[in-house]
Amino acid sequence: MRGLLTIETTPIRIVIADDHAVLRSGLKALLTFYPDFTVIGEADNGLQALQLVEECEPDLLLLDLSMPDMNGVDCINEIRARGLTCPILVLTMYDEAEYIKEVMRAGANGYVLKKSADTELVEAIRKVHSGQKHLSEIVAHTLIDNLLHKTSDASLPENDPYQLLSVREREVLRYLAQGYTNSEIARQMSLSPKTVDTYRSRIMGKLAIHKKSELVNYAIQHKLLPL
Repeated sequence: MRGLLTIETTPIRIVIADDHAVLRSGLKALLTFYPDFTVIGEADNGLQALQLVEECEPDLLLLDLSMPDMNGVDCINEIRARGLTCPILVLTMYDEAEYIKEVMRAGANGYVLKKSADTELVEAIRKVHSGQKHLSEIVAHTLIDNLLHKTSDASLPENDPYQLLSVREREVLRYLAQGYTNSEIARQMSLSPKTVDTYRSRIMGKLAIHKKSELVNYAIQHKLLPL
């Protein structure tokens, strides 16, 4: 099978960013099996991924969303804000429509779920590197379903400040309303306590909330707490 591949004169130079060392090792082993790929760097957090993209100028960044120091969405936003055009392929476990939409709006070029990575990752990398967009079939169906059916957000008035919150801010809001401390949220979301505190300040500022009790009441009114 390998003999049938169209090998580029210069392999696609890839940086892998994921906070799980075992997964990074497995991805590297998979990718280096193909002669048209070469892994030139590995990062275990978003800040390191950003630095590698700046310093190494890879042909593609393979990026997880849930990482410490700087999550994947913020990393994409920062990469694009700095004018870096490196193609970004997100490899994640999150299949919720809001995550997908926010990631693609931020400037990602593709979205692959980890559970289907073994069958489509290689194709997705080649596709994104060639300038095309790529969405896993499951991801595409999720977006279609989201368009065809009203979500809970769709019933909110356009001027509701909840609409201003990013996906990550909404996730932090749910944890805060359930009584989690910054340190506990940081562990749950693979973030630093300082990053959680930043999210908390943004949330309370956008919602014009000043007390923890007001935040809990807001979450209850908007049905954000689990039953």
